[in-house]
Amino acid sequence: MLRSIVTGCGIALLTALPAGAQIIHDGPAASPIASSVLVPAGATTLYVSGLLPDPVPGTAESDPGHWGNTEVQTRSVLGKIKAALAAHGMAPGDVVMMRVYLAAPPGQPRMDFAGMMTAYKEMFGTAEQPLKPARITVQVAALAAPQYLVEIEVTAARAPAK
Repeated sequence: MLRSIVTGCGIALLTALPAGAQIIHDGPAASPIASSVLVPAGATTLYVSGLLPDPVPGTAESDPGHWGNTEVQTRSVLGKIKAALAAHGMAPGDVVMMRVYLAAPPGQPRMDFAGMMTAYKEMFGTAEQPLKPARITVQVAALAAPQYLVEIEVTAARAPAK
């Protein structure tokens, strides 16, 4: 019963927002992610499937650095996300939710969270692009192939025109 009331209130709140309402990114300014993002009814929503990195340009397949470290792979994936968004008239500031999957680098027991964050902070929460998505980052046992350390999926939304 309580779930129905809470769900109903949430739906009522979203549908009560006026046309042209803005997407609201909430959370501490110092945080690299949003605590929550409110998307108004009528917003255009884009779901981008999990993307994997490309090899480092100019490296040979036999080169140990051919796929790069977590930071390099994150930068590659974020570039692909930026291109996927642009193909639909969107930009990184339109990302409202991000799911980051990290595998531990070879020989390491844990994911390289710091490496991922270095590349992430180049695209989100900057002076040029201050908006930050809600986000989860998890370590997985492995991704689709052993060379992959990073896979990221995003949901983007653009508020309805005023």
